[in-house]
Amino acid sequence: MNSKHSAFIYTDDFLRYSFHEEHPFNQNRLLLTKDLLVLSKALTEDQIIAPKLIEEEDILSVHSKDYIEAVKQASEGKEIDPHKYGIGTHDTPSFTKMYEASLMTASGSVEACNQVLSGKVKHALNLAGGLHHGFPTRASGFCIFNDIAIAIQYIRKHFNLKVLYIDTDAHHGDGVQHCFYDDPNVCTVSFHETGRYLYPGTGKTSERGVKDGFGYSFNFPLDAFTEDASYLEVFQKGIEEITEYFDPDIIISQHGVDAHALDPLTHLHCTLDIFEQIPVIIHNLAHKYCNGKWIALGGGGYDIWKVVPRAWSQLWKIMNEDNAIFQGNITKDWLEKWKSLSPVALPTSWQDSETFYRDIPRREEITYNNRKMYKQVLKFIDNKKEAGT
Repeated sequence: MNSKHSAFIYTDDFLRYSFHEEHPFNQNRLLLTKDLLVLSKALTEDQIIAPKLIEEEDILSVHSKDYIEAVKQASEGKEIDPHKYGIGTHDTPSFTKMYEASLMTASGSVEACNQVLSGKVKHALNLAGGLHHGFPTRASGFCIFNDIAIAIQYIRKHFNLKVLYIDTDAHHGDGVQHCFYDDPNVCTVSFHETGRYLYPGTGKTSERGVKDGFGYSFNFPLDAFTEDASYLEVFQKGIEEITEYFDPDIIISQHGVDAHALDPLTHLHCTLDIFEQIPVIIHNLAHKYCNGKWIALGGGGYDIWKVVPRAWSQLWKIMNEDNAIFQGNITKDWLEKWKSLSPVALPTSWQDSETFYRDIPRREEITYNNRKMYKQVLKFIDNKKEAGT
């Protein structure tokens, strides 16, 4: 294996993106994942790349000057209007040096772009990124700067490539969709729990883009308690057809892992199996359509001990070793290092135990609803094919 097949973007400065100790968004999950990979001998020092800080000009490609100044003021402890800027709310409280921490997170995603587009690697991973709820003039849903949109704008400006954005977080990727809703060169695709029950309440099948961007936004709202088989049916059929339709030059994917049944903030009912299969599908599409150019980012995931490290480690393993996955027992070195700090018993196996799982009585109904939904979404592409456009 070529140890530079993929780049793992990381710095301990990523851990400074921290609201407070009780907040569900806990970036210690980055360190847990990195440690698991290193101790499993799946990540080498030469693959770990510290990001170079981007310029404020890069942030301005997405966010307004007024909003950036508000983030700087909040970063210094000054009061700002939470209703106007979305900072200082229950979801997105202010914290000291939040500007610097947010800038570093965005820098990580731009660094991932540069690693891939310079030809140094085929794939790059920034698990600190994936903050898909950030809007041009306000923070939202734990997200201050939208690193994804900043990275996409960077690619568009410097490389003029068509970008396919794939979001598998349980929450709709509303901020990224908003930023490119009228852009035919950026296709946004979100697979998420229906907004009937979950923040942010958007991501309906009817949200398809506007103006020149109409037909380049796709949403797959999944029923609450969707399980692996139905999720993967929707994902594979949806993303394969959309990728063929859009024919991208590069893929950026957001890998929130809060669709897991153990996640405390969502209502989907999947296992680690989907987080092994989703990256394989994306990996294959990247090589089929984009000469391998693939940038993967983190996202949601709030069971930071039992779910996130295993799911994100599988993502890296698949990126770096051509669809290989971890199997069997987790290394004892990692378990020994973290067991005294974990408030729960750490998992000893890479795959989920069947004992944690409970049957869903509405399985057939949920599967039927999801199948009907994705066929409705893809009907747009089918109609264009029939019309020869």
